[in-house]
Amino acid sequence: MEEFPVRTVEGLCLGTSLAISGFFYYVYRKKRKTVDKLNDAPQLTLDGKLADLLNVTPGKCLQYVVIEGAVQPLGEPLRSQFQESTVGVVQKLMLREHKLVWNSLSRTWTDSERVLHQRVNAVPFSLVGSDQANVRVLCPLEASGLEMEIIHEKFHQATYGFTDIIGQYLSGEKPKGQLETEEMLKVGATLTGVGELILDTDRVLKLRPPTDGSEYFLTTADFESLRLEQEGQAVVWQVLASVFALAGSAILFWLGHRYYRSLRVRWDQERLRREFERLGAEGSGEQAPLENACVICLTQPRSCVLLECGHVCCCYSCYQALPQPTCPICRQAIKRVVPLYQA
Repeated sequence: MEEFPVRTVEGLCLGTSLAISGFFYYVYRKKRKTVDKLNDAPQLTLDGKLADLLNVTPGKCLQYVVIEGAVQPLGEPLRSQFQESTVGVVQKLMLREHKLVWNSLSRTWTDSERVLHQRVNAVPFSLVGSDQANVRVLCPLEASGLEMEIIHEKFHQATYGFTDIIGQYLSGEKPKGQLETEEMLKVGATLTGVGELILDTDRVLKLRPPTDGSEYFLTTADFESLRLEQEGQAVVWQVLASVFALAGSAILFWLGHRYYRSLRVRWDQERLRREFERLGAEGSGEQAPLENACVICLTQPRSCVLLECGHVCCCYSCYQALPQPTCPICRQAIKRVVPLYQA
C-alpha cells in the first residue's frame, strides 16, 4: 500500500485549521452551555418573600438565578477623585499611553496603546428591591459583563522640543499623550445579577459565583439584553469553528483527490507493464528484425508508441529506463505511451 503523500505546508495548514476549529468549537460549547443556563435560570423578584422561599429550599440555595435591584453600599461608599459629588461601590482608574510606532514593513506610522497604570477599588454592596429587601453581592470583581459608567476622561497632550523630535525618528516612536479615565458603578444604579443565591444562617441573602463553575454575571443591562448578547457570541464562535472546519475538510479533500489521481496513474502504469510483459512473452521466441529493433538496446523489438509525437522507436523496458520522459528521436516530451500490437 502506497503511503499517503502530505507535504509539510499542507500538513501544517491541515493541522492548524483543525486545531483552531477544535479550539473555537470548545469555546462555542462553553458559551452555548452558558446560554442554556441563562435560558433555564428563574427570574426572581427581590422582595420580602424571597427569604421565605430560600428558607424552604433544600440547602437554602438556588444554584443559578436572576436578580435585579438598585445598588446600595453596605458602608461608606467610594467617592470619585474628580467629581466629589459622585459616589459608587466599584471604581476603576486607568492611565493609558497613546503613541505612534513606525512600521518598517508598511512604511507608515501606526497607533499603539499601552496601559501605564490601573487600579480597581470596591466596597461591599447589596442590591435593594421592593420592601427594602436586599441581597448582598459577593465577589463582584469576578463577575463577567460589569461595564461601568465613565465619569471622567481627560487626554493629556504630549509636548516635546526639537531634540525630542530627532529622538522620535531615531527610536521609531512618537508619543501622542496620555488618556486618564475613571469608571464607576454608581450608587442607585440598577444592576442585574446572575449567580448562586444563598440564605445565610443570619437570614441574609447573598449572591455569589456559582459553585458548579457556571459563569457569574453582573451587568447594568437588563436580563434580556444579556441573554441576547451571550447568544450572539455563541453564534460567532460557532461560525468561526465551522469556517475552520470547512477549511480543514477542503484541504483533506484536496489531499485525498490528489492521492486518488496518483493511484490512478500507478494503476495505469501497472496495467501497461502487464500488457507489455504479455506482448513480450508472446514474441520472446522470435528474433527482432534489425529494422524493428529498439534504438536503445538494439535487441528487443519496438513495442510502444510514444505520444504525442507518435514515434515507435523503443521497447517498454528502455522507455521505463529513460532518465527524462522525452522521445529518443525528437526529444519531445512524452505525455503517455500505448502498446504496439504487431500482426
